[in-house]
Amino acid sequence: MLDRKFIGHALPPSQLTIDRARLLFFAKAIGETSPVYIDLAAARAAGYRDLPAPPTFLFAAEMDSGATMQLCRRIGLPVEKLLHGEQAFTYHQLACAGDTVTVHSHVEDIFDRKGGALEFCVKHSKVLGPQGERVAELRSVLVCRH
Repeated sequence: MLDRKFIGHALPPSQLTIDRARLLFFAKAIGETSPVYIDLAAARAAGYRDLPAPPTFLFAAEMDSGATMQLCRRIGLPVEKLLHGEQAFTYHQLACAGDTVTVHSHVEDIFDRKGGALEFCVKHSKVLGPQGERVAELRSVLVCRH
């Protein structure tokens, strides 16, 4: 059983400089065809300073840092039994290639269902820009099935 003492536990901040090549790779991987995500001239013509990050890209910032895996180890979530249950995003402004963002996350809730056969860890993350401005908020639910 996951220990509920970890509710409120903060992860170390994760930082990511958004690379244009990485955005192009990500856009291709998700099948994005809008020119603003894959063509710098089109992005600038649409008023963006550079290629904008596709909507789900910011999830990668924390994954790349290893913070999520560190959280799993710290609270005892066995990776081999882990499922990605849910992901939600709230955007305050766009992130673009060249931006450096910092992700601050904490465990929002831990609970179980089906008599403990399923355990849930809810993580809330704030993505901040270089001046501390709010870029986005992410909510993810990790599920451990026993």
